[in-house]
Amino acid sequence: MSKKFETLMKSHFLKRNFVSSDIESFNNFINSGLPKIITELEDIEPTIIPHDIDELKIKFDNIRVAKPMIVEADGSERNILPREARLRNISYAATVYIDVSTHINGVQRESFTTNIGRLPVMLKSDICHLKGKAREELIEAGEDPNDPGGYFIINGTERVLIDVEDLASNKFFVEKPTVGTSEYVGKLFSQRGSYRIPHKLEKPRDGIFYLSFTRVQKIPLIVIIKALGLLKDEEITHFVSSSEDYEEVLINLYNFTDIKTEDDALDFIAKKLKSTKPKEIRIQRMRETLDKYLLPHLGITKEERIYKAYNLCKLMKKFIKASKGELPLDDKDHYANKRLKLSGDLLEDLFRTNLKSLVKDLLYNFQRIVKRGKFPSIKVIIRDKLLTNSIYSAMATGNWVGGRKGISQRLQRINNLEIVSHLQRVVSPLSPSQENFEARALHSTHLGRLCPIETPDGTNIGLRKNLSLLASVSQGVEDTEREKILENLRNLGLRSVK
Repeated sequence: MSKKFETLMKSHFLKRNFVSSDIESFNNFINSGLPKIITELEDIEPTIIPHDIDELKIKFDNIRVAKPMIVEADGSERNILPREARLRNISYAATVYIDVSTHINGVQRESFTTNIGRLPVMLKSDICHLKGKAREELIEAGEDPNDPGGYFIINGTERVLIDVEDLASNKFFVEKPTVGTSEYVGKLFSQRGSYRIPHKLEKPRDGIFYLSFTRVQKIPLIVIIKALGLLKDEEITHFVSSSEDYEEVLINLYNFTDIKTEDDALDFIAKKLKSTKPKEIRIQRMRETLDKYLLPHLGITKEERIYKAYNLCKLMKKFIKASKGELPLDDKDHYANKRLKLSGDLLEDLFRTNLKSLVKDLLYNFQRIVKRGKFPSIKVIIRDKLLTNSIYSAMATGNWVGGRKGISQRLQRINNLEIVSHLQRVVSPLSPSQENFEARALHSTHLGRLCPIETPDGTNIGLRKNLSLLASVSQGVEDTEREKILENLRNLGLRSVK
């Protein structure tokens, strides 16, 4: 190894270690992810309220996480270090606080700060007591000064969250299917919060484009576009195709010339779904379905409907061009089309799901007490153990939201190399029992990102991988940064179709 290269490596590892990306991801979860979850959470409105009250709302705001502490048997609180958590078989965790307010008939009546549970803390993260300590201080605290951190301590056991590799959300892929009657098929996973809804666009031999998502299966795409408010054939043609593609678009438009209004299109979809409700009700239900489940990453209000229609036209345009060979088909195994879910992203999914369970429990207890003729204090009926136990259970067993298993694993400390390997592990959600030869094969885009050698023999070959030693994973773009990027694009002369 040349001296220059050695100097470069030392300089790199002085600033970053093997798990810096995971630690950054956890810090982002604490600083940005938790407030985002609270912002997504709608006001809690009980359906059963006292007779003398017209409107009651419970609001959550200003969530924050303290540093790891322990509550002793006598009720006293003090800081806890990871070494003590290991020796006493307890969790290295911090208390989560949130501001809760009750609004009765539009007037705030009750406001307080409460503990809603405890959250495991990643070692060497910003809220860990080991953050920023010198080697001598780490030795004094009973820690290995060379330990990289990036893992958790649950009930005294060191646990690591395994990075999950998956297809990029909100990105449209056109490929040749292995089964079915369609020569080409387009797929998109629309993600908003914890919801990830698969969309499928296909064109069978009849030449009609069909879209499927959730319970809505094989509905003509043109009908959905018209249901969203883009009614004029001329406008649809303009957004879908260039002059040489008119034929395929015109075939689709010609088959549905009798659909003149949004209500006609919505009623057509409702009948296809075998709805037996009265016309007004089934039309309204279809509007709600399109708002909530069709491309939810673009928005879930009526204002975004026309924007969704424009985007469906763009998807149709890409499908036509790819099927004619004017655009290359998408390679799902190319790493530009993959995303890694790091520890912060995984904890965000877990916390969001369990916070909703806490809200449901709060709502149930409130309404149960109101039925007895009493008005409960919100502070009394919040069960912080519910959130804590659910998170601890997932971290201890590895059973994650969405039915995934093995996300949390016991950290292997056979030797230092095994520790580094385990902390950099990446798993695919594909089943080991299926062949999936292309997904298992080494891809040219893995170079510099994934280790080309380290993968197990047997059914997990190619599905369980490891990040390369110098690989770093970028964090997601926040809404404020996204707005800055869009503003810069507008300043360059680009115009939004929204």
